[in-house]
Amino acid sequence: MSRAEPETAGSGTPEAARTPNPLWSLGLLRGELLITFRRWRTLALLGVLAAVPVLVGIAVKIETGDGPSGGGGEGPAFISQISNNGLFLVFTALAATLPFFLPMAVGVVAGDAIAGESSAGTLRYLLVAPAGRTRLLLTKYAAVMAFCLAATLVVAVSALAVGALLFPLGDLTTISGTRIGYAEGLGRALLIALVVAASLVGFAALGLFVSTLTGSGIAAMATTVGLLITVQILDQIPQLDALQPYFFSHYWLSFADLMREPAYWDDLVRNLGLQALYAAVFGSAAWARFTAKDITA
Repeated sequence: MSRAEPETAGSGTPEAARTPNPLWSLGLLRGELLITFRRWRTLALLGVLAAVPVLVGIAVKIETGDGPSGGGGEGPAFISQISNNGLFLVFTALAATLPFFLPMAVGVVAGDAIAGESSAGTLRYLLVAPAGRTRLLLTKYAAVMAFCLAATLVVAVSALAVGALLFPLGDLTTISGTRIGYAEGLGRALLIALVVAASLVGFAALGLFVSTLTGSGIAAMATTVGLLITVQILDQIPQLDALQPYFFSHYWLSFADLMREPAYWDDLVRNLGLQALYAAVFGSAAWARFTAKDITA
């Protein structure tokens, strides 16, 4: 038995008997959020994400000059519509960052959640406090999900600001060819950002599980990002079309269906259901591994 075992069921002291009050739990979550968002690595990741819409907006502005494009929306990126309406930069930026940049940032944070504490030698001391392994794991996952939301909103807000500065705003044309007001378009942009954030919760749970398997933060982050790249490659191989609907990334770009009139929900529901399944499976696996793990550092 390790020196960190007294807080677990194996020590003969039920964890429930040492459960802290809800205010203590909120303090634990607050501390975890502060630590996560104060790290230079986290700030650098958010900075890179914020820069993507800037680069896309400048590239489109240079390409189109001052004249608006007359083309219709092509695919989920809506690039040809940006010069007509800056709000389309929000959709384009989310489509550009979701396949790799956003999940990579989430993978780094999730992979480091437990393994980073272990490699720094602080995990054992966290467990000495009356947190319990289950509560600590839930707090770590909540912090990762908060990062998912924050990272997505950073992209959306940056794109909205750049789009407003470089391009005209106003009513916009949906994929279906109908026109909606700017206020409704802004509401759909917010809904799309929330859907994109929700699309990352399954991958976040996978990263947290990987983080419980090793004591090296770098190894956990590299493995999580490696899994992301591998799944993205496999999702492009036609011979694997029978398996692809079960890949966590397969329906990520389905948020474009929210720009139809009326909105098309089938793939969106499949995406959210798949994320819930991944979160349940790998969250449970992370809990089973972490609660039985011998903590020595």
